[in-house]
Amino acid sequence: MPASDTPLALIGYPAPAARALRDLGLIALSVPTDDTRAVLDACRTLHFTGALVHDSQQVHLLDAVTPDTAARRVGRVDAVSFAGTLSGTFALTDALSDTLEDSGYATRGASALLIGLDAHDLALALPLARLGFTDIGVAAESLPEAERAIRDLPAGLRAYPLSRRDPSCRTYAERADLIVLTAGPLPGGLVQPYHTLIDLTGRADASSSGAGRVDLSRLPLRRLARQLAHATGQRFHPDELEPVLPALSS
Repeated sequence: MPASDTPLALIGYPAPAARALRDLGLIALSVPTDDTRAVLDACRTLHFTGALVHDSQQVHLLDAVTPDTAARRVGRVDAVSFAGTLSGTFALTDALSDTLEDSGYATRGASALLIGLDAHDLALALPLARLGFTDIGVAAESLPEAERAIRDLPAGLRAYPLSRRDPSCRTYAERADLIVLTAGPLPGGLVQPYHTLIDLTGRADASSSGAGRVDLSRLPLRRLARQLAHATGQRFHPDELEPVLPALSS
């Protein structure tokens, strides 16, 4: 990848992150976080190409940029492009789709159950609906939150809003193939040996169920690749980013 001569802003990241990205040929600079709008305006004036946004700042950036569909649904921004309007995205959602596709899991014709707390965290998994599932159950803490989440699913897809506390959630799970946990605890006894689990919380204990799991170990690399593509226009293979990821994960 050729070196870039336009700087990349790092919002909320420690100094080692900038040094690590320079090894990729990027001019990366940490910027202040106390006045987000003023900082973004200054970056545009100084011809920065874009920005990466640390987890601690992602909610604050939402009102300072024009969010795309993914960022609007999740309520967070993890990368910004300064080309034209200040365009914000949340790259984790599409990176999750990349991860599931690359895993070899047979999505076409399968059914999925997304389990979370509200429409924002469930939005992390909504792009999976584009991968050929025939029907998707969406379970939130309350039925209104689930109904809010399914409004963003593609037309023609059979979608079922559910309360995670209602017996209907367990009934739907019995015929689901893939279980995706986006937030909150995994309801006890819901996961069965014939299921495959995606655990975005990193805290679900389903080892006794015998269910398979989708390996998410490369999800952060795929996310960073998409963040950099949005913020800089440059495409990096996830393998190229492995040496720099620890500096950006702190």
